[in-house]
Amino acid sequence: QVQLVESGGGLVQAGGSLRLSCAASGRTSNSFAMAWFRQAPGKEREFVAAIRWNGGTTAYADSVKGRFTISRNNAKTTAYLQMNSLKPEDTAIYYCSAGSGIILSSLRMAAAYSYWGQGTQVTVSS
Repeated sequence: QVQLVESGGGLVQAGGSLRLSCAASGRTSNSFAMAWFRQAPGKEREFVAAIRWNGGTTAYADSVKGRFTISRNNAKTTAYLQMNSLKPEDTAIYYCSAGSGIILSSLRMAAAYSYWGQGTQVTVSS
């Protein structure tokens, strides 16, 4: 089993920045990938960004490309999502997810991830 604990959400004005963290513990492995998804009220959960533990390959949704950056620490225990130039439409609950053996073409698919965090609220005011 793998446990994911998110932190770093909050309230910020449009144009501001936030950094989310997701700490993984338990049966992690070098083949892991971690991702952030978000869900706004009345909308479906959508992919935000992903990173593969091995090699550090990243993927981003078009809506956040150039504003958000996903990274991991060298110990491969924590993933980060640096969010800059935030917009009101970024308001959502952000979920961290993780899974092993996820191929590149599946990084954007929620169904590919086995483990999920509890979510952290991000609110961007206009």
